[in-house]
Amino acid sequence: MLAASRGVTLKKLAERLSELSGEEYTYNSLLGKLNRESLSLKEAFFIAQILDYKLDFIDNFK
Repeated sequence: MLAASRGVTLKKLAERLSELSGEEYTYNSLLGKLNRESLSLKEAFFIAQILDYKLDFIDNFK
């Protein structure tokens, strides 16, 4: 949903993810990870970077 809001297809997201990470991602492999909810934290950070988002850890004990 975030990719679509930025006008980025999953195919394009997979291509950019491959460029940034140095690992091979395809539309099908990325779709599978999203469906299985098996993205690694590193992959999530790369995707956020591609889509101009930032992932933060927020202290809940403030």
